[in-house]
Amino acid sequence: MNLSKTLVFIVLWALLPPRAAPARSAVLEGTVTLEQNGRPIPSASVTLIQLGRTAMTDAEGNYRFSDIPPGEYDVVSHMHALTGQVKKIRVAAGENTRADFALVFSPVRHEVTVTATGREETAFDALQSVTTVHSLRLAEQGAFGLGDTIAGEPGVHKRSFGPGSSRPVVRGFDGDRVLVLNDGLPTGTLSSQSGEHAEPVDAPNLDRVEVVKGPSTLLYGSNAIGGVVNMVTAHHLLHEHPHPGFRGQVTASGAGNSHAAAGHAGAEYGHGNWLVWGNGSRQVAGDYESPEGRVDNSRTRASAGSAGLGWYSDGPFFNLSYATSRGRLGIPYAGIFHHHHEEGEEAEGEDEESPHQEGDASEVDETFSWHNVRLNAGTRLPGSFLEEVKVAAGLSRWRHKELESGIAATSFDNRLFNLRATFTQRRAGRMEGTSGLQFSHRDYRAEGEEALSPPARGTTFALFTLQEMNLGAARLQFGGRMEHTAYSPSGLASRSFTGFSGAAGIRLPLGEKVAAVAHYTRSFRAPAVEELYNHGPHIGNLAYEIGSANLKRERSDGIDLSLRREGPRLELRADFYYYRVGDFVYLDFTGNRVHGLREALFAQRDARFIGGEAALGAALRRGFWLTGALDVVDARLADSGAPLPRIPPLRGKLGIDARWRALSFRPEIVMAAAQERLAPNETRTAGYTVVNLAGSFTLVRSRRMHILSLTLSNAADRLYRNHLSFIKDLAPEMGRSARVTYALRFF
Repeated sequence: MNLSKTLVFIVLWALLPPRAAPARSAVLEGTVTLEQNGRPIPSASVTLIQLGRTAMTDAEGNYRFSDIPPGEYDVVSHMHALTGQVKKIRVAAGENTRADFALVFSPVRHEVTVTATGREETAFDALQSVTTVHSLRLAEQGAFGLGDTIAGEPGVHKRSFGPGSSRPVVRGFDGDRVLVLNDGLPTGTLSSQSGEHAEPVDAPNLDRVEVVKGPSTLLYGSNAIGGVVNMVTAHHLLHEHPHPGFRGQVTASGAGNSHAAAGHAGAEYGHGNWLVWGNGSRQVAGDYESPEGRVDNSRTRASAGSAGLGWYSDGPFFNLSYATSRGRLGIPYAGIFHHHHEEGEEAEGEDEESPHQEGDASEVDETFSWHNVRLNAGTRLPGSFLEEVKVAAGLSRWRHKELESGIAATSFDNRLFNLRATFTQRRAGRMEGTSGLQFSHRDYRAEGEEALSPPARGTTFALFTLQEMNLGAARLQFGGRMEHTAYSPSGLASRSFTGFSGAAGIRLPLGEKVAAVAHYTRSFRAPAVEELYNHGPHIGNLAYEIGSANLKRERSDGIDLSLRREGPRLELRADFYYYRVGDFVYLDFTGNRVHGLREALFAQRDARFIGGEAALGAALRRGFWLTGALDVVDARLADSGAPLPRIPPLRGKLGIDARWRALSFRPEIVMAAAQERLAPNETRTAGYTVVNLAGSFTLVRSRRMHILSLTLSNAADRLYRNHLSFIKDLAPEMGRSARVTYALRFF
């Protein structure tokens, strides 16, 4: 039996008719309070990890789960930036069990992830390496681009063409190899295909951002070969019990360097099984100042809003929502590159990455609009073999224009429909898992001078399964995905790709709260539309690009090793990875110039990525923590050893998190080595040390939480450059910047 037949067999096995429920179920209940003063916390979430069930506390801080099968479970509670320890609870048949939680602000957070396996589990238990950035941290960042928001996490950097156009780079993988999701579905933006395209983020509207590092093609598709970044809203997490009454938030912030200001307001109301919500936000910023002076045309402004309606129960549930975002971003120095391109060939020996800044270069801005309609539905079937069914469908439209001196030079229109269905089977003996199917249809077109590829339609269909076996002392996880992708470009030959991705991993406990993880992934990636069909000047990538319609699919073999330690006073994580990518698609610069830009062909050769990350949190005494992080990656072509371009340098971070009652103080030092491993025509980036300071005051009442925070970035006004920026030789990173943020949460 081949791999594809095996995958189909497992999916059909997961859909077998339900079996009878156990005769005697149990109850789990308790109270959630604030450790600081013992007051009950209403509207806090309590999650039963293994069952994927979440309950909300009532006005007295009480929660209750009923109809729980007997067994041992991990239970965790959190609300906004407050978190509690994961408790391991044993529930006996027919009995009531109690577990109380006292929430606290802590740099060591026992996070729950829904991205790694498609169901709730702790980041400590996940086989893949997962990093989570919570809502308060997101609000304090005050960033326009998703890359700026999470770039400080271990293994995560940012690619940018200015402050509004940043996008995450995970373990050195960029573009189409990092999949950006919103509540588990692709956002539908075009940020993957160009360095100057935006991936906007409405940070105050998020509960958290989860970063799954390493290949995630099994669950999410072939373009997750480098990792997944999932923006998770609170409404996506509620699929059982809506909270009664009003709950909401107000956030306001201002920053001095770029004269930035932002505001956000949102509210939701629950009654019975119904929940309605709405929110809106606005961000503006002027040109930012670097230690070398002002960076012209780096201003940004954006607006976002969403609204939704949901009905939830212990069985069926659904919610329908609409979200929109629009803005205008300045693209610093892009006008110079456009100017050189229009004038034709440059003088011999002139470096395109550092063009002269003379001449009548126009300003280049980008305007964008994004609309998304989404339906989530499903049902829980307690006692059945098919325990839960979920369906998510989304229709998005992304449009943006590149303006030169206010006139549209290029316009883009991308429509994307996504359908994803998952089926969670109940544990049977030692086995449990999730299977599903995914379908997407894309309609893409561009017009203007940078319309590099013809209008194209793309369709993807996939079946997948992820199974887990509990071996007592260890957990074994394995699965597979069969995916078919087809492109139909206007006037050119169609292409289609079919491939199988498989993964297997094991988690071994080495003692109390200590574990080792080994994970192997075999992945495939279909070439992107721009890699197949682009032909013309591409200012966003500083190249004259020539695609190849004969590209083959990429094949990747990856090994991830992890050592983890988690406890109330010490958290340690060390990850090592090695990926070999066969037929890696990359831009091969020929040495020729076409219309003032370097000519580059999309070529294929084997490549390898090797690196690691480490993170530390240690309580030196009560309320006083030492934190640290380190990441490094080396990426090269396998045969020649030539470095790949824009690979982040070695980076380390050391900080202190001191807390006394309602006050916290968090200084940190970020250090990066010089990047000496350079691709052809790439310039060296010097090492740097940057000091950041942050502090906050938090006042918690029974139904309100006030948070006032102050951050001082680059406190010493250090001149430094981001090696992954397309304009790093022209635009240093931001100089000293102070930001004040006030957040009110009411519940």
